[in-house]
Amino acid sequence: MTVRTVFVVEDDPKIAAVLADYLRAGGYGARVFPDGRAVVAAVRAEPPAAMILDLGLPGMDGMAICAAVRAFSAVPILMLTARVEQADRLAGLDGGADDYVCKPFEAREVMARVNAMIRRAEGRVTRDASALPWVIDEDGQRVAWRGTWLDLSPSEFCILAAMVRSPGRVFTRDQLLDRLGTRALDSGDRAIDSHMKNIRRKIARVEPDAACVASVYGVGYRFEG
Repeated sequence: MTVRTVFVVEDDPKIAAVLADYLRAGGYGARVFPDGRAVVAAVRAEPPAAMILDLGLPGMDGMAICAAVRAFSAVPILMLTARVEQADRLAGLDGGADDYVCKPFEAREVMARVNAMIRRAEGRVTRDASALPWVIDEDGQRVAWRGTWLDLSPSEFCILAAMVRSPGRVFTRDQLLDRLGTRALDSGDRAIDSHMKNIRRKIARVEPDAACVASVYGVGYRFEG
């Protein structure tokens, strides 16, 4: 069986070594890059299963690498950052990263997030409709939960459908606003929070214990599929 390789782009040798050890213990190959200069060419030559990308790098920083890779590849990218400001986290996600972890971090959490990204990218998230609590009716612009059609507004449908299609992905408020298209002209960041409150309430009417829409502090929301 071919071993899937994960790129670790990290200039701190201790952090890089810990991540590489965890990846190998998890059955992956690990290729470490101490700076950003050779990463984009390496992704072109031998696309990895995923990439762990530090934001602050010598040679070429993580944001520039992410943008360059996104121009030709959908490889899952987990961004590592020591910057805790909301603007930096939002910039990473809007720049094309699939997820992020702030330093200091637990290597086990990084591994869990890498595994989730790879499962989504490889289509190994279950597609058995009988095993899922929801059904999306694209033509009817509606979502059923546990067999009951939710009373969603058009904006709520767009938001929930987008999140359901990418379980585990963190969406910023701006990214969710983008899903609303022309309806976003009459909406703002706080409107997304209001839509989320309504979506949770409507799902809870059908399944009171459902906790599927998670808030990601300072960033946005994630659907826990």
